[in-house]
Amino acid sequence: MSSLLYLIAVILVIGWLLGVFVYSLTGLIHILLVLAVIAIAFRLISGRGI
Repeated sequence: MSSLLYLIAVILVIGWLLGVFVYSLTGLIHILLVLAVIAIAFRLISGRGI
């Protein structure tokens, strides 16, 4: 499950970067960024590291 969370975080960060440079949808970009940060923080808190 931890590798799945890491994969989701990476996909969200890539989606966020694409949104920043291609679509400029500010609301969606910030939601993706927050979700990616939460997924990474959850992985770090669970003790498995990046």
